[in-house]
Amino acid sequence: MWVWVHRWSSLVCTVFALLLCLTGLPLIFKDELGPDLQLAAATASPGSASVESMVARAMAARPGEVVPYLFYDRDHPILKVPTAASMTADPASFHYQVFDTRTGAQIAVPQPNEGFLYVMTRLHLDLFAGVPGTLFLGSMGLLLVIAIVSGVVLYGPFTRRLAFGVVRTDGSRRRTWLDLHNLLGVVTLAWFGVVSFTGVVNTLAAPIELAWQANQLVEMASQAKPAASEGRRASIDEVLREVRAAVPGMNVMTVAFPGTPFATPSHVAIFLTGNTPITSRILKPALADASTGQVVSVRDMPWYATALFMSQPLHFGDYGGLPLKIIWALLDVATIVVLISGLYLWWAKRPYREAAPQPGSLAA
Repeated sequence: MWVWVHRWSSLVCTVFALLLCLTGLPLIFKDELGPDLQLAAATASPGSASVESMVARAMAARPGEVVPYLFYDRDHPILKVPTAASMTADPASFHYQVFDTRTGAQIAVPQPNEGFLYVMTRLHLDLFAGVPGTLFLGSMGLLLVIAIVSGVVLYGPFTRRLAFGVVRTDGSRRRTWLDLHNLLGVVTLAWFGVVSFTGVVNTLAAPIELAWQANQLVEMASQAKPAASEGRRASIDEVLREVRAAVPGMNVMTVAFPGTPFATPSHVAIFLTGNTPITSRILKPALADASTGQVVSVRDMPWYATALFMSQPLHFGDYGGLPLKIIWALLDVATIVVLISGLYLWWAKRPYREAAPQPGSLAA
């Protein structure tokens, strides 16, 4: 039974797993392959450091559009200001303008939703098919986890017949590839299992966001009624001062303006992170009254959202700097060899389908 489970779970998902490994390889180095924001900021002309003025300049450059969000860079003093046709527009249609938060200088960088890395990201995330594509890749990830577990079960009998790590080169080519497939499979087992599982968790991002919007965001907004303001809107600089005073020691990562899916018609939503390697990956949402700028609610994200945030750095290996990224890339390449060799072993066995499968084969 385990041979059948391993064979068919692998065959169904291998092509998509191979696509994810190939597209994931450049994404491991997305920071290194992307624009040098630090250099761009150093060469930009000075301007006003007021966030309100940055927003005004972004809107002036794109007449008729609105600013739905603000995105702070995790590693650089950079603010990304997207403009869109409406507050609920598809993020894929955003036009980004980038500013240095120290000087207010506008920085000329390529659009993040264009180019090679954007294509790799969309293929890796959703195959350019939106939420259905993401959930489909999640189902392929589940099959991959099943293939890994069944491969571990089959590897036990295999190791009883041969010493660990032996690659036989004195027989058929298929046997050599079988040994190599099994060896690389067990060597990359822990990494491949973690990356596959966290990848499945990441595909649940959209349902998790919807659950948070439908439950916790509604609860936070219901706890504080907006002040009567006769149409007054607090400047974003006021809001940021208030939230930084209310939640000291944390960094603002994202601001969602009223009318976006992550805020309410009367509140600005601010998402903050901590300063440690672990807390820097966990968001803490706060709501501020849009008319006064006063913070009205702060709470931790639910456990299922925290699980999502914690799985993301494990998936791409971007929490340990360049050395860990290189290790992730080498393991990714080894996994690509495992997947390709698995397809080869299945194809090479076609003339011998009626023969009994080799006991203990991870690719049978």
